Amino acid sequence: MSTLSRRTLMTGALSAGALTLLGPSAGASAPRLMRERLALTHGFSMGDPGTNSAVLWARSSGRGRLIAKLRAIDESGTVIRGRGQFSRTLRGSLAGPESDYTAKIAATQLPAGTRFAMDIGFEDERGTIGQLESGSFRTALSLTGKRNQGATRRQSFVWTGDTAGQGWGINPDIGGMRTYAAMHALKPDFFIHSGDTIYADGPLAETVREPDGQIWRNVLTEEVTKVAETLAEFRGRHRYNLLDHNVRALYSEVPIIAQWDDHETHNNWYPGERIDDERYTVREVDVLAARGRRAWQEYQPIADARSLRPGSGFEPTRIYRKISRGPQLDLFALDMRSFKNPNSDGKEVDGTSILGEEQLQWLIRELAASTATWKVILNDLPLGIVVPDGAAQESIANAEHGAPLGRELELARLLAELKRRKVRNVVFLTADVHYCAAHHYAPQRAAFTDFEPFWEFVAGPVNAGSFGPNPMDGTFGPEVVFAQAGRAPNQSPRDGKSQYFGHVDLGEDDQFNVSLRNALGEVVYSTSLQPQR
Repeated sequence: MSTLSRRTLMTGALSAGALTLLGPSAGASAPRLMRERLALTHGFSMGDPGTNSAVLWARSSGRGRLIAKLRAIDESGTVIRGRGQFSRTLRGSLAGPESDYTAKIAATQLPAGTRFAMDIGFEDERGTIGQLESGSFRTALSLTGKRNQGATRRQSFVWTGDTAGQGWGINPDIGGMRTYAAMHALKPDFFIHSGDTIYADGPLAETVREPDGQIWRNVLTEEVTKVAETLAEFRGRHRYNLLDHNVRALYSEVPIIAQWDDHETHNNWYPGERIDDERYTVREVDVLAARGRRAWQEYQPIADARSLRPGSGFEPTRIYRKISRGPQLDLFALDMRSFKNPNSDGKEVDGTSILGEEQLQWLIRELAASTATWKVILNDLPLGIVVPDGAAQESIANAEHGAPLGRELELARLLAELKRRKVRNVVFLTADVHYCAAHHYAPQRAAFTDFEPFWEFVAGPVNAGSFGPNPMDGTFGPEVVFAQAGRAPNQSPRDGKSQYFGHVDLGEDDQFNVSLRNALGEVVYSTSLQPQR
């Protein structure tokens, strides 16, 4: 989400100031090669946790191989002995300069419904194991519901988006990125980052004067003081967010399911675009997107086998994917950026692309085949919210309330197929627009009527400026059941009440309990959805 006024606010809010630089291991593009044992420079993370697999990630202080030791534990943290015991040491890829010293382990064939304690670190070429850090995560129950010792059917997760946007970075005066701490406090099983994982196009200044006269103070590294154009600058943006202790604490115990959107590259971009932005010497967005995507793939623990290999951007590496969480839940993470047609007024009679035919058919096929109670679609752009890009439209909605046109035609095809194939209990989760909302879509209110009612929940930003609420497009009959935004456009995260995340708790009875919360952890809206059998 970005409008012309938001872009102006973003660039205008940044004040001049001297740089506050961190040490070389935190900010430099290549870490020092030290004689001492290898260390983890930015903590570690885990991703795409399914019923029997996860991806483990870390960055090394020098060349080495990522290793991890997993042990099955019960819910109290005690290592399981006898029945249900599990212990395995895993070795992953080599970390070197070609991957910015990042490495991954594809942890597969894990027992389902099991919590693991983990020690993770790097082994150097002499076989010496360096610094180890500890964490934990849990696999979901298998589709048969078979349980390990003490395992539970119940699971929960959080979601939000938009990290370090509009000039608001890591402020040590308020304890850093506090929304991450509020999410961590709920002890979710996983975290969905719904896009804008970085703001490659949003430089940070040392200080920003807020409208009430308070001074916002950012931690800085060299790479975040200008727009990202080189691969090193994109990589530096990802390293910056991992300097925040709240982010690292969450990632040590809560696996992430990461999506990308526009700000991983440039505001509102689409393939083939030539950007008109005087801050850039590189104007071809495909060049920027290829570098941005490579850095994103290096730093995000995503599980698609093709995405685990270093890539140049627009090749068969695939961001969209399904993560199975057992009989309760299947998650479908979309990529609404790579296959996007140019932003227009959205009124093309023949339709334009936002998912692309291959991804659309994959989504229909996988949703129809899913036997999970809940099918949750992670859409990094909203459905019925009008998101302007100057005179054009950035998302699906075209601000006309009639029959589907433009990108709306892809959504209409999806919804009609779900109705035809009797796919029930579909929920959409998104971020992007920098406020929180609950939308109910129903054919009796819509211009297009060939679909079953469904919900879309919106939550964000996690640490960025506040905006909205935006107008809605009536094509698919949305009702704004709830919406809340900050007090003013581009309000800072200081008071915690303009930053939002969502929380979903799935009970033993499969009830879908969803709440929208601010950075203080306060519930601003909640509802419970009963599954249709």
